[in-house]
Amino acid sequence: MILTGPAISAAIQAGEITIDPYDPARLSPNAYDWRLGDTIRICDGDLDAAVPTAFAEQSIPAAGLVLTPDAFYLGVTLEKTGSETYAQLLNGDRTIGALGIWVHVSAPLGHQGHAIRWTLEIRAARPVRIYAGMTFGKLIFLSAFGTSASYQQQDAKYAATDGIDISRLYEENPGGVRCPRN
Repeated sequence: MILTGPAISAAIQAGEITIDPYDPARLSPNAYDWRLGDTIRICDGDLDAAVPTAFAEQSIPAAGLVLTPDAFYLGVTLEKTGSETYAQLLNGDRTIGALGIWVHVSAPLGHQGHAIRWTLEIRAARPVRIYAGMTFGKLIFLSAFGTSASYQQQDAKYAATDGIDISRLYEENPGGVRCPRN
């Protein structure tokens, strides 16, 4: 079951959902409108699942940053969100899609207990200027059934993420580089 805007607000008041920073004006009938953070990583060269991804990181200037179709970007949400009670789904929205931006299509699920600033996978169909703090998508909260297991208590690669994180698939790849977890 998807929570309505008023149910999200009530869950925030009850301490069951955390959105930081929170702005009640960003609630919609069934979601919260999340914003783009102020940092982008531009992934360099060829991508290889067996090694960490090389990248250049930069702040998004006040005048904005032009994304180009020939690059792959990792961004971050402005908001840190989490809930031990509800699962989350993070998606782009129609306004971003209408600008030719595909955002976060591969991993929209935030498990119960996932309390993070989300790493975003971003692609642009054409050159497009983006700005830190702009609305970039919608976050919905879902009721979970069954015995819960907090993501933060799992031995999970991304449990401690608090910003932009590259793929860590290389940790599982038999021929890849093994890096110690934080």
